[in-house]
Amino acid sequence: MSPLLQESGLTSLLEDSDSKLVIGSGASADIIERIRSRLPAIRADRWVLTGESSVHRTYASFVGNASEDEPPDAGISDADPYNIIYSSGTTGEPKGIIHTHYVRAGYCTMFASAFRMTPESVCLHAGSIVFNGAFLDLMPAMYLGCTYILHPAFDPERVIEDIERWRVTHTVMVPSQIVALLNCPAFSPKRLESLEMLQSVGAPLHLEYKTRLNEALPGRFYELYGLTEGFMTVLDKYDAVRKAGSVGTPIAFYEMRILGEDGRELPPGEIGEICGRGPLMMAGYHKRPDLTAKAIVAGWLHSGDLGYIDEDGYLFLVDRKKDMIISGGVNVYPRDIEEVAVQHPAVVEAAVFGVPDPRWGETPVAAVILRDRSAGAQDLVDWINTRVAAKFQRVSDVMVVETFPRNVAGKTMKRVLQEQHQNRR
Repeated sequence: MSPLLQESGLTSLLEDSDSKLVIGSGASADIIERIRSRLPAIRADRWVLTGESSVHRTYASFVGNASEDEPPDAGISDADPYNIIYSSGTTGEPKGIIHTHYVRAGYCTMFASAFRMTPESVCLHAGSIVFNGAFLDLMPAMYLGCTYILHPAFDPERVIEDIERWRVTHTVMVPSQIVALLNCPAFSPKRLESLEMLQSVGAPLHLEYKTRLNEALPGRFYELYGLTEGFMTVLDKYDAVRKAGSVGTPIAFYEMRILGEDGRELPPGEIGEICGRGPLMMAGYHKRPDLTAKAIVAGWLHSGDLGYIDEDGYLFLVDRKKDMIISGGVNVYPRDIEEVAVQHPAVVEAAVFGVPDPRWGETPVAAVILRDRSAGAQDLVDWINTRVAAKFQRVSDVMVVETFPRNVAGKTMKRVLQEQHQNRR
């Protein structure tokens, strides 16, 4: 469970997952004490904390009487649940995504192959380990016996220091971490020369930063697009320049289709919903067969994302269906505007969303994080609107913020930005 969860969220997920045992760090003692009475299915001696505690059972006492002998076979099959990953909830209530032992074994082998990992690889993970992106290198590392370095929190200076110190070969980051790394005063390609893979996952990395990364660290950048539910594409490091706008091709043993509103498969170049199928798909949403039936139709996982493929079969991500803005009857894709906004020298990050408009139905608004205060909101509106490709992409406002609200997976929560913008009026 995410350490960012508050009482109601943690209680809800523990209850939904039918949990019978909770193991937490000492930092979670207070919140556990406040919620345990609401969860009678979890026995009093099944709340376990690492470290010392005078109130809760400690992990040391929990395992203290365990035999050193090999435990008996639990009778687990590959179809049994390995874990439940709760969706990040950027567009609604989190859903429990069940992955089996078969799927996680596939992560071990298929991603070890895709990322060119070996037993000698050194992985560094500086993000959350509670979202599915963490399993992309964690599972292959365990399978191969790699060195795996885990940071308690993301600090770009420490990341750079440890990559240099431990000769790290593989790391997975979300886009906001990559942006922070590139803008860190300590950033130096020489210090990161041991890297064989720097992978972006969780959200699109804007082309501006892809270009900077490929120039500073050529032959190392991977990008993975995927759903926790079980469809992925990978842009390989050797395709990262020639297919810079793409998120790659499906991983081994996967198929992909781009479907129109009528369910018809679309040809290259036409935008539609990204759908896929393959061996790493979820068993379903926990206790939600209704949602499972909507997500997986005739064996195909429907992503809710929009994209197109080129003549070579490479996927180009356009936007989430739910993020698309309809302005004057025209489909406006926020990512197209974001790619323009981040080219301004004062802009570090940009997130575009729609707001109600009495004339057009919706108009785009850009939220931005600035490097400095050299540009004001109206200056940025004018700058963006002279550079977008079409008049319907012009933003009606720019909202300057210190940080973006993000979930545990590092994804920007646009609905929160919409609320912030609405509350300013």
